Amino acid sequence: MTVKPRADIAALPAYKPGRNPADLARELGLPSAMKLASNEIAFGPLPSVVDAVTKAAGTMNRYPDNGAQLLTEALAQRNGVDAGQIAVGCGSVSLCQQLLQAYARSGDEVIFAWRSFEAYPLLVTVSGATPVMVPLKDRYDHDLDAMVAAITDRTRVVFVCTPNNPTGTAIRRDALNRFLDAIPDTVVVALDEAYREFVSDPDIPDGIELAAERPNVCVLRTFSKAYGLAGLRVGYLIAGDPAVAEAVRKTYVPFSVSTVAQAAAIASLQAEDELLARCKDVVVERERVIAALREIGVDVPDSHANFVWLPLGEATMTFAADCEQRGIIVRPFAGDGARVTIGEPAENDAFLAIVAGRQRTSEPVN
Repeated sequence: MTVKPRADIAALPAYKPGRNPADLARELGLPSAMKLASNEIAFGPLPSVVDAVTKAAGTMNRYPDNGAQLLTEALAQRNGVDAGQIAVGCGSVSLCQQLLQAYARSGDEVIFAWRSFEAYPLLVTVSGATPVMVPLKDRYDHDLDAMVAAITDRTRVVFVCTPNNPTGTAIRRDALNRFLDAIPDTVVVALDEAYREFVSDPDIPDGIELAAERPNVCVLRTFSKAYGLAGLRVGYLIAGDPAVAEAVRKTYVPFSVSTVAQAAAIASLQAEDELLARCKDVVVERERVIAALREIGVDVPDSHANFVWLPLGEATMTFAADCEQRGIIVRPFAGDGARVTIGEPAENDAFLAIVAGRQRTSEPVN
């Protein structure tokens, strides 16, 4: 008799990462390809971060600090919270999984907007809980009233991705406060702020400030995007109630945040002013790309992240294939749209040229 996994796991689609640009370049016979699919920052690591990584690599024969004490202390100081409110994990996606392991089980429900971070339904299913997907509104914003209405006595966790991946939209202060006030205090709300450092609108609140007033709210952040450590995998959670962070720490896979990753994160915090200045450059380039797309005739929503969303509907996969044939990898979501990372200006110009070309032909982008 063949050993079989759980039926829901057997039917679960695997997470699909962005395509490797080296593979595409070889396939097309090009010297290189451009990857605008995974929301990586275009800048390389700072010299001070490289130095910290090099030094830490000399201790790789030893296990890392399982509690990430130095990094936790640095994060506590940087965010004005107690160390007990923090949990460090192997990227914020791992912290999503840890949170679900701590608070959701078979028979429970987890609410999130859709389309949103594509790992949510996968992680919820793995936890054994039931995903409850609430459609976005017409302009790709969270339908907060519908999310509140979806809460039942089985709801345990609500994920709110702001800025939202993949649409780039974000929730403003008054709306988010009203939403959080309407959530029962028995439900954990996770504000997923992986792209917070690219927010320039003062009316989009910092979730850590909101969590300070609400014990059932926690915030997810990552070093993968703005800090340029996607390849090292380190993120953190800050909870309004230390008990939430403690529960998440209990589901941590031992030693999953390496010594190198911890050292790089600490060095990044020490160089934060320089790193955040680079984020401002990304924001300027983002606004240039959005303006150019609208001038071409593409109705893209405002973005508060380091990517833009093209609402392509059924034309999505054709558009993505067209981009790949020209050596540019974007992130398509079949039937919905494509997410395109803000890269270097030359990369963005190459992408805009493809869009402009399609607009001039019988295959408009929207």
